[in-house]
Amino acid sequence: MQRLKASIAMSAVATALFFAVGSTPVLAQSLNDAISSRLQSNPNQDRLFVDAKEIVYNNDKNTISATGDVQMNYQGKTLQADRVTYDRNTGRVYAEGNARLTDASGAVVTGDRFELTDDFKNGFIDSLRVVQTTVDNGRPVTTRFSSPRAERAEGETTVFERGTYTACEPCKEHPERPPLWQVKAAKIIHNNSEQTIYYEDATLEILGLPVAYLPYFWTPDPTVKRKTGFLAPRYVMSNTLGFGGSIPFFWAIAPNYDLTVAPTFLSRQGVLGEAEWRHRLETGSYNLRVAGISQQDPGVFLPGPRGGGDRDWRGSLESAGQFNLNERWKWGWDITLVSDKWFLDNYNIRNENLTSLYLKEAVSTLYLQGQGDRSFFDVRGYYFQGLSTQDWQKQQPVVHPVLDYDKRTTPSSIGGEFDLNVNVTSLSREAAQFEPLSKLNKARYGIFQTCRIFEQEECLVRGTSGSMSRASVLASWRREFVDPVGQVWTPFVYVRADNFWIAPDFEGYQNPYLRNYLDGDSDYLFRAMPAVGIDYRYPFVADIGTSGRQVIEPIAQIIARPNETRIGNLPNEDAQSLIFDDTSLFDWDKFSGYDRVEGGVRANLGVQYTVTGADNFYANVLFGQSYQVAGRNSFRQPDLANVGLDSGLDTRASDYVGRIQIAPNRNFSFVTRARFDQEDFGVNSIEAGVRADFSPYLPVSTSLTYARYGKQPDIGFLNPREGFLGTATWNVTPNWRISGSVLLDLDRYLAEPVERAYVSSMSVGVGYIDECTTFSVRYIMRPRSLTTSSGERDQNHTVMLSLELRTLGGASITQRIDGSSSEEGVAR
Repeated sequence: MQRLKASIAMSAVATALFFAVGSTPVLAQSLNDAISSRLQSNPNQDRLFVDAKEIVYNNDKNTISATGDVQMNYQGKTLQADRVTYDRNTGRVYAEGNARLTDASGAVVTGDRFELTDDFKNGFIDSLRVVQTTVDNGRPVTTRFSSPRAERAEGETTVFERGTYTACEPCKEHPERPPLWQVKAAKIIHNNSEQTIYYEDATLEILGLPVAYLPYFWTPDPTVKRKTGFLAPRYVMSNTLGFGGSIPFFWAIAPNYDLTVAPTFLSRQGVLGEAEWRHRLETGSYNLRVAGISQQDPGVFLPGPRGGGDRDWRGSLESAGQFNLNERWKWGWDITLVSDKWFLDNYNIRNENLTSLYLKEAVSTLYLQGQGDRSFFDVRGYYFQGLSTQDWQKQQPVVHPVLDYDKRTTPSSIGGEFDLNVNVTSLSREAAQFEPLSKLNKARYGIFQTCRIFEQEECLVRGTSGSMSRASVLASWRREFVDPVGQVWTPFVYVRADNFWIAPDFEGYQNPYLRNYLDGDSDYLFRAMPAVGIDYRYPFVADIGTSGRQVIEPIAQIIARPNETRIGNLPNEDAQSLIFDDTSLFDWDKFSGYDRVEGGVRANLGVQYTVTGADNFYANVLFGQSYQVAGRNSFRQPDLANVGLDSGLDTRASDYVGRIQIAPNRNFSFVTRARFDQEDFGVNSIEAGVRADFSPYLPVSTSLTYARYGKQPDIGFLNPREGFLGTATWNVTPNWRISGSVLLDLDRYLAEPVERAYVSSMSVGVGYIDECTTFSVRYIMRPRSLTTSSGERDQNHTVMLSLELRTLGGASITQRIDGSSSEEGVAR
């Protein structure tokens, strides 16, 4: 035996080399063949390969031992150890000393001693440690199991006695300390075929302290993307809903579709049912979400039209989908339908179609969209549903549909760019929407705001009743020329044709008052606007040192057009937002939509100064003014909504507009824009914003925004508006973060002018994130709907708590802490 052992030791290096290239020394091959002979009932079975520094064959005990960096490979599994012994009598493989088993998935099992069958599928492992790395949403996830002793069965199931499980990395400085969280269980069973981990008699520990106990539960293993089972529970506590909770159930019916059902049991209102269906097809996907309840105590909510207290059944239906017809065309929908406007808010149901925090509105749309190399097509219908008490659904328009098409080409004969733009809009509404221009003219139609006097000087028309359709076509051409001295000349020409089909409804509600604004009944009207103009720029360029450049650029533009026609005789649905500032100074048509068109001869003048330098330095200054040279000033002529008045463009010489933008580097930027009165240079509007990222010096980033807008009484803004928004984030450590935001209403005018800062909304949050845990707690104060009694905007105070233990699951709790049932639609 000793002579045999010595002879093999002398040829250890050669043996390893021969194994690597496929040659097989006799004694080393004996271990390979001894095990392989038991495995290869199928001639195509994978062979076992063995690599070691020394191999000993013991005839007396009928064992074969390999020592010194032993590595055994079989069917994608690799067993490594200081010493491996194969017992031919029992067919068992014993691995000792730095034992390590890597399976085909990359999971690594380490232990002090392995006792396995010859196919590595069954056996026992002492002092087991399993490390497995997978990818979840593009991020690597490493999970760790450990156990004093574990049993492996059929290569599919591993049973960890007194096992622990965690997805947290051990502390580098103090690896003996417990991880941030871990699950300790009397028995952990990992079933690879089911991709499930079962825990028996389990305790969840955080920082080594037990915080929760479960006699039995199971979770998908980290390789699972989706699996049937229960999701994290949700808890509810509200003085209108009572106490309750739900445990959503996720059903992975097939790889491409699933169903989630979430009944919520509420002590005061009964059972709220929620379900979501998701289906992915070859060309796209869609989902369907439903929610509903038969209220047991509807009296806690206000009755209609101020709440849903007069309804037993309440619910919602939401669906979204998108499908590709080919690489250029797609169609889809995004729909929200609710039984009443308060349901989603009263029952805290998430909705992705709400337009904003302050303007509660659900927008449903069905669309078809196409994209070419230099063309775009979009047609869609809209259904708007107001979700606040002040919204009257009969005043919301139904758009059926709106079509946009844009095509740009380069004419071969004359060069430049030719643009064809088409817009077709058709909409209808049941009731006209009026808005008073003074407090004295305010009145109520039911609970909805309206006017006392229905005249253009006292009352605006925000939306006409009946139907209105318009087809607009705009064809334009422009070409840029640069002369020998560097002057840039851009002549342009365009013509626009608008066709209107108007059928106002003068019956019912307050619709008869619409006759004070529109003449006649159904009618077809045509409007055309040709224009010719030129844009002139003369950039003066100078270098600053070796890496900087400054450009001074005078800009002049003149556009000649006939006067706008039919002002005030046509509805204005899409051109009610008119903002005159630096961004619109050189627009050919400064109206925001197609229902209005700018006419007359207008000149726009300005000067721009730009500096660029090293380290991404950038600065830009623009200042200019617009002049009505000849013809009728479109912005001085009021339409049904008085668009153009108080805009800064309603005088022959407009207000001055300017912009200053400075970015010394990528981390800091400042921009401000303002509109100054053309007579006394008073500030009519100003916006200023600062963005700063102090890294790497300080782990802090912030943004500050200030805005002030003067009175615009002709369009319904009777008082100035002034506000400040600040946000900040402080990365205290690589894992901890503090963030917050505050919105200040600096000018609030109620019954009496009150000049004081008012916190309109605010949020403060603390968050933690690492490789295994995400935690956040946030306090949010936000406004509720404007009440009709005092004009005060009530506030919601909410605390949101979220905890996710990666690979185990997560839970979140949202709780209002104001102590009153003062959400909209709720009885006080």
